[in-house]
Amino acid sequence: SGHNQLPSPQNVTLLSKDFDMILTWTPGEGSPPDVTYTVRYKSQERMDKWIKVPHCKNIHRTSCNLTCVLPNFFVKVQARVKAVSGAFQSPWVESQFKEYHLDVQLAPPVLNVNVRENLIHVNASFPLATCVESLSWMYDLNLWEAGSEDKKQYEQNFRKNTVTIDTTALRGNYCLSARSSFQSIDFKYSKFSQPLCVLLNHKG
Repeated sequence: SGHNQLPSPQNVTLLSKDFDMILTWTPGEGSPPDVTYTVRYKSQERMDKWIKVPHCKNIHRTSCNLTCVLPNFFVKVQARVKAVSGAFQSPWVESQFKEYHLDVQLAPPVLNVNVRENLIHVNASFPLATCVESLSWMYDLNLWEAGSEDKKQYEQNFRKNTVTIDTTALRGNYCLSARSSFQSIDFKYSKFSQPLCVLLNHKG
């Protein structure tokens, strides 16, 4: 049935990036311009069944976000992709196994800073898909005077919690930065966010 007349997708990789689990690939050499791709996945709970991914059927792009179709964030999954063009298709190509909970890569949170008289309220927003919001994401926050290496640390704040800092004794330019953290077997961390600096108790 001409099954093998299309080149297979290459570099098929299940990739964890910025809280998402994404299957990526590159077109096989000599693929026609109208080629599309279809993705399926299976989990270690049911190794005999490849499950369709409705939003990644006959797509032109070379990636598929699987985060919110994963049946269980604590079980390894594998994905596969094939190329399709008209009546022709390529063989399926499989990725390695990954588990969201163990393999998730974190992105830094975005800080929202509210300066009041003698207080700063800080909260962090995370670039999370809604399906993973319930996992216990945390963040660490650093505060330091601009130019100083001496950082005050506020660690393991739950994602939705606001950190309130008394600034009565602080004067001058102070900077804040945060990283996401998550406990699987060990703690995982993102990089720290770009520093956000505020002028405190500035008279005049």
